[in-house]
Amino acid sequence: MRTPLVAGNWKMNGSRAMATELMADVHAGLSGVSGVDVVICPPFVLVPQCSQAACGTSVAVGGQNLDTHEPGAFTGEIAAEMLIDAGCEYVIVGHSERRALYGETDELVAHKTRVAFTKGLVPIICVGETLEEREQGVTEEVVTRQLVAVLNEAGSEIFPRAIIAYEPVWAIGTGRTATDAQAQDVHALVRERLAGANSAAAESTRILYGGSVKPQNAAGLFSQPDIDGGLIGGASLKAEDFLGIIRAANS
Repeated sequence: MRTPLVAGNWKMNGSRAMATELMADVHAGLSGVSGVDVVICPPFVLVPQCSQAACGTSVAVGGQNLDTHEPGAFTGEIAAEMLIDAGCEYVIVGHSERRALYGETDELVAHKTRVAFTKGLVPIICVGETLEEREQGVTEEVVTRQLVAVLNEAGSEIFPRAIIAYEPVWAIGTGRTATDAQAQDVHALVRERLAGANSAAAESTRILYGGSVKPQNAAGLFSQPDIDGGLIGGASLKAEDFLGIIRAANS
């Protein structure tokens, strides 16, 4: 039985005051909620504050990105060791915005995955297709290519500890959401591809959905057999919405 996981990606949002209030509201709202793993991924400058606020609670903290190098002369970058030292247990790798806006390739995402896992972080590995790719009917090809790159670089042994998040890029911040069936189809594909590399791990690996999840659509998505929670963007910035999604995963 896979424990659902809901991760909030704050992206480039937040302040110290906002983090204090949001972390307190989420913690209070989780009273009586069990059976769901909850992760908050704030901007790096807020990680220590969020980690301190999460101490002694059921909430874990993750980073939004990492560099592949050992600490050294890499101005502006954040090493895995720094994330861990600041209190991170998880890290997002290969988010669609990193791929689209900052040119991260499948190979770089795979390298980041290996470094994160080797250093002791749990990577949340993002895969997904653009609107153009979906309309061209190459969703399966794109997602498989992205996953195979990770398997080739990091090995299937990183699963089931490592997590996968399916992001239909066309459904992020657009108001559009994949139907429950569309999301399930790709999640099932990912699990099938994982099974081809490591059948024992595939059934235990958590695969999250990350495409404009809201309290209103979360229950339907999370009821699908291969969807094990969500990677939440905008809705994670509002405690009421984030908690509604967590409760949907719990049910």
